Amino acid sequence: MRTLPAGDHALLVELADAEEAGALHAELLRRRAAGSLPPVREIVPAARTVLLDGLDDPARFAEHLVGWEVPPLVADRREVIELPVRYDGPDLRDVAQLWGVSEEEVVRLHSGTEFRVAFCGFAPGFGYLTGLPERYAVPRRATPRTAVPPGSVALAGPYTGVYPRSSPGGWQLIGATDAVLWDPARVPAALLTPGDRVRFVPEEQ
Repeated sequence: MRTLPAGDHALLVELADAEEAGALHAELLRRRAAGSLPPVREIVPAARTVLLDGLDDPARFAEHLVGWEVPPLVADRREVIELPVRYDGPDLRDVAQLWGVSEEEVVRLHSGTEFRVAFCGFAPGFGYLTGLPERYAVPRRATPRTAVPPGSVALAGPYTGVYPRSSPGGWQLIGATDAVLWDPARVPAALLTPGDRVRFVPEEQ
């Protein structure tokens, strides 16, 4: 664990990997809910970091944080968010070849996995979901698309994600959902937040 100042009232905590970052994020949320965390405005996880913004004394908190014993990440007790998916993406065949299985097996493996939102970024409402075994990590496309349709369910590296709106992108598209990932009129606007449990449910085609 390494702590770095980020302005007058923020602290960036660097961890060894995504698992440690997720565990620290979960512990910070637990302590805040229990009232044992100093006032902080935002706790923002990323791939291998957690940012705490709005601290009165970041340096003092950093000294305190170093002595923490952070328990391993465990399954969240929140209800599972189910996203209906049409597994008909243009890269489904390519992913099947990369995995060395049939397209039907890709659907079975992906929909049979419970995912966790590790962190959010790239675009409002875009969650980076972990859960697939490491052997199913896939590379980004050699040539990114100039426009990926909203609702596209995609894979890249160890992550699954859903494009909340049309945007350029180089992830492998395996399906699509009609779920609204980002709605400014909704509270909260994002359907997925860090720590959420997610399952993809195949639609009949």
